[in-house]
Amino acid sequence: MVASVCAVAALLLGAPTAEAQPSFDQNGVLFVHGFVGTGGQFESQKLRFMSNGYPERWIDTIDYDSTFATESRAQVHERIDALVAGLKQRTGRPKVDLLGHSLGTSVLQEYLTSSPERAANVAHYVNIDGSQADALPGGVPTLAVWAGRGTPGRRILGALNVTLPNQTHVESATSAEAFAEYYKFFTGRAPAHDIVPQAGQITIAGRVLVFPLNKGAAGSNLAVWEVDGGTGRRRGSAPVASVALGEPGDWGPVEVVAGRHYEFEVTRPGAPVHHHYYEPFVRSDHLVRLLESDVLANGAERGPGHSSAVILRYKELWGDQPGQNDVLSINGTNVCTEVLCPVSKRVNAYFFSDRKLDGQSDLSQPDPVYNALPFVTGVDFFAPAAIPPAGKTTIAIKSRGGGPTRAVNMPNFPSITDVASVQLNDFEHTDTGAPCLRPASVAFRLHRVKGTRVVRVEAFVNGRRRLVSRGRDVRRIELRKLARSGRLKVRIVATHNTGSKVVSTRTWNGCEKGKPRVRVVRR
Repeated sequence: MVASVCAVAALLLGAPTAEAQPSFDQNGVLFVHGFVGTGGQFESQKLRFMSNGYPERWIDTIDYDSTFATESRAQVHERIDALVAGLKQRTGRPKVDLLGHSLGTSVLQEYLTSSPERAANVAHYVNIDGSQADALPGGVPTLAVWAGRGTPGRRILGALNVTLPNQTHVESATSAEAFAEYYKFFTGRAPAHDIVPQAGQITIAGRVLVFPLNKGAAGSNLAVWEVDGGTGRRRGSAPVASVALGEPGDWGPVEVVAGRHYEFEVTRPGAPVHHHYYEPFVRSDHLVRLLESDVLANGAERGPGHSSAVILRYKELWGDQPGQNDVLSINGTNVCTEVLCPVSKRVNAYFFSDRKLDGQSDLSQPDPVYNALPFVTGVDFFAPAAIPPAGKTTIAIKSRGGGPTRAVNMPNFPSITDVASVQLNDFEHTDTGAPCLRPASVAFRLHRVKGTRVVRVEAFVNGRRRLVSRGRDVRRIELRKLARSGRLKVRIVATHNTGSKVVSTRTWNGCEKGKPRVRVVRR
């Protein structure tokens, strides 16, 4: 027991090593997923962090058994200890930043309150749409993010509590709006970019997991193929990469080309061939999670004449919200209707197969087998197949977030021998990488000494006076025709009716806004 405690302490308190890259001055980041989730739910957020300067190895996730059938919470905590120690070693920094979503907030709140040593290693904690608390977990500065479509009034006492309007449970972990809150909380400034695309050669890497236990698919083989985006058919006679998987299920990095389509073929003894399709990768991505699940796959009817697949998106599919619905289509037929995708179901995974083996589709009700599971639904949909495949199956999404219709095509594999997964992006837009432009007009609420009135205001922009305003009780001013790029310094001198002055200074570097500095000059 003593040896175990000492080992944990050594992990938590270990000094940074020469492996660190001290030129980057932010903490490493660790994400803990929720019930029946994976680290893959942080995939787009990792792309955003990297687009804003974080090194790839500064960001980590844990894939754990959220059913706790094969590992206990204490064992998950020990794995978090090891990941925290690894981040400290790689970054050379004494602390890390943690994020937990849903069940992951319960795991992390218990972790932070379990010992002062653990809490001492954490600089910031983000609690995403999960457990509430009457105090800061472990005393760690906390940002609590809540989905606006969730139960109102939730909070963590003492934390910065932020509600994201019109967002649902998983979306509140994966959205660009959520990222802006995370980044600002960690760094003290707004992010300069969303996901910035890269061109040409990029690298991808990840893990093949047996889901939902999230164990590595040892003994499996992964082949990565470039495919034709219009048909899903393979290009070339050999895969881009072929990997025999060990116990962790890790693979990569593999060199691919940004903007092209790829298939990930997983073969396992005794299981159908599993074809995974992603939308084209927009930049290097080392958080690809390919999920294998015999239990879920066996829930579908299989036969030689129809295709079967699951469609994944880590942003809930809405079908009963007029004016803001997703349109998810299979071979041109919308299957995200008010019956099949009610917002209350919080659909992230959508299965389809010819449930009745009758060559007909029935969209009048969800598939009862899949619909009984959390975040999952299914439908009796006939997508014709052939042996060997002679046509294609097209999955398309017109997202409620805007943007064009996006499609993924794959050969019409027969479900008796092959199954497929289609991973849709949980984002609709990327950053062009162009310089960010500030608003040309900015309004300022004036600082004031308690019990007094502001009667005169002077505003200076980059040292030159731009505005003088007088009144009985001036509360705000607005500066117009400001430069939209480069450095900007605004100094505001507010004179009160007592003669005292409040001098506030605010600076911008591009779109990055510095913290305001306020000085009171009493008469």
